[in-house]
Amino acid sequence: MNKTYVTALPDHVGAFLQASRRLTDLGINITRLSYNKAVDVHTLFIEVSGTPEDLERADQCLREIGYLQKEEGGQSIVLLEFRLRDRPGVLPELLELIQEFGFNISYMSFQEKKSDYQRFKVGLFVENHDRMDEFLTRAGQRYDVRVIDYNHTEKSFDNSIFYQTFATGLAACMDIGEEGKEEMIINVNLAMQLLDERGMSPYKTFDTVSRFAEFLARYRGDAFEPRITEHKLSEQTTLTLIEPPCGSNTAILKHGEEYLFIDTGYACYKEEMIRIFRRIIPNFDSIRKRALITHADFDHCGLLPMFDEVLMSEKSRMCLEAEHRGEEGYREKLIMHKPYLRICKTLTYYEPVSPDKISVFCGTDERPKAPLQPVGYFSFGDLNFEVYEGQGGHVPGEIVLIDYEHKLVFTGDIYINIKGQTPEQAAYNQYAPILMLSVDTDPALSKIERQAILQRLGAGEWQIFGGHGMKKEYGVHV
Repeated sequence: MNKTYVTALPDHVGAFLQASRRLTDLGINITRLSYNKAVDVHTLFIEVSGTPEDLERADQCLREIGYLQKEEGGQSIVLLEFRLRDRPGVLPELLELIQEFGFNISYMSFQEKKSDYQRFKVGLFVENHDRMDEFLTRAGQRYDVRVIDYNHTEKSFDNSIFYQTFATGLAACMDIGEEGKEEMIINVNLAMQLLDERGMSPYKTFDTVSRFAEFLARYRGDAFEPRITEHKLSEQTTLTLIEPPCGSNTAILKHGEEYLFIDTGYACYKEEMIRIFRRIIPNFDSIRKRALITHADFDHCGLLPMFDEVLMSEKSRMCLEAEHRGEEGYREKLIMHKPYLRICKTLTYYEPVSPDKISVFCGTDERPKAPLQPVGYFSFGDLNFEVYEGQGGHVPGEIVLIDYEHKLVFTGDIYINIKGQTPEQAAYNQYAPILMLSVDTDPALSKIERQAILQRLGAGEWQIFGGHGMKKEYGVHV
């Protein structure tokens, strides 16, 4: 098993050599190191591999040589950026808040621009880190503020508490506890290391993660206003499409008194979505709740624990059951996707569904032999679907449902209506490609699968419902 230590690098020559030798003597294998002085001058990430007994010895070893004993109340400079409304008195208000907390200012940078908002950078000399956490909470209630105490302008700052303050800001944004903060610290660092190796600056990595968290938080509560549209699928079946600003669409099929939910969005919007469900289905709390997922990505599976039964492919079951056991899902096995997935799961409160609720209705554990292979049938009311499984261009276990009689398709994320997205959806969808390089497991294969879907549609006017964005009306003319 692996474990990542967020350690404080002692300030003396040969400090890491000492730790390396001690761990080697214990027979413990170091699998990952990350240290970037421009980001955080003291924090060193050490990932090791071994048995539970090995990890206990590693704990003791690192504690003995001072790596796991961070100095409380250590002095440091924290660099912050405030986005201030361009009106008289705003800057003095901020300076008064800084004075209230007793912070000395070591650095300031401000230049007026022709805009409604101005950016003000300030370096604060901090002796009490708890006071900085409190300051960030207070300041965040008044201003758009982010921690940027890493070096991307060739200036030198003491960044000894960067990761802690950065994670504190993210945690406050989405009400994350201490365990979640530690998880984010580790995975934000891993994302930075991976992207840095591909030429992306630490500045862009941290900025993207921060803005993603802010985006999630912005639409909570009363600000959660998804686009909701009604669609007639047949003489007896209707569909309500819910498109939240971030996360997957949720399609609610209705036939008489029977309902089926296709994909469910993020867990962090559970209360907001339940209010909408109750408005659409007055007896929602008393009905038997069934959901079907097109694939096992967490932004489609966030609400699954609240359902009585969840329909999926065999590979999606394998993925979700692995997550339920605390093991890695498909995407987490991909090194470029792993940190982004874990950051997002933490920020969105994701919990995998219990295996007891899972019903497999199509597919096997074998990889399809064609980009889009028939794997079964599914019926709901008067709708009758042929079910196809992709080869994993987006993610293994992905399925597509096609009703040829009613010219109806559900494609998950293999095919989405990019031009039919709301401005909020389009803004949200820019973050994952930065941190994962691609939302697809295999972009080239995903393109082939999209083409295969369209090639399977016969003549007529089709309604295509993807995982994000509005319904696509698609005509096939012979």
